Amino acid sequence: MRKQKKVQDSYVIMTELVLPNDTNTLHNLMGGRMMHWMDIVSAIAAQKHSNRIVVTASVDNVSFSESIKLGNVVTLEAKVTRAFNSSMEVHIVVYSEDIPSGKKVKSNQAFFTFVAVDQLGNPIDVPEAVPETEEEIKLYEGALRRRQLRLVLAGRMKPSEANELRSIFDIKEGAQGAE
Repeated sequence: MRKQKKVQDSYVIMTELVLPNDTNTLHNLMGGRMMHWMDIVSAIAAQKHSNRIVVTASVDNVSFSESIKLGNVVTLEAKVTRAFNSSMEVHIVVYSEDIPSGKKVKSNQAFFTFVAVDQLGNPIDVPEAVPETEEEIKLYEGALRRRQLRLVLAGRMKPSEANELRSIFDIKEGAQGAE
């Protein structure tokens, strides 16, 4: 039986201050800097879950809903949503806070996938993720659909093999596309 770890045990919070070097000419945080921070916080969460070296396998569904200004404090929260064989999906939520005004908003979220590797760089099994809260269960249940979508889009899985995706669209086995 595979070892198990609670989703909450992978939880990481990282805080950054937006400085001039982090911004574009409009004094907004650059998207690339945000993605860099998201990669770091999510890698730490994946390492905490697997107790292994991890490498970024994919980044998807990065949403930028609010701009982040020079001088804002950025808080990134990450945790593993589900573990497969050697891969783990990590959900990241980003908050931006203007401390003088007291305004705090959710500005970004994303899903990153990491693979745990041994010292030679070969994939290695990771513990199963055990969700406990309602939110953790919801993210856990959706992770297989997101994984299948990533694999289909990458050409590593045939759409007809993506059972979780087929069930969403009520696609019957062997059904053809729209006529």
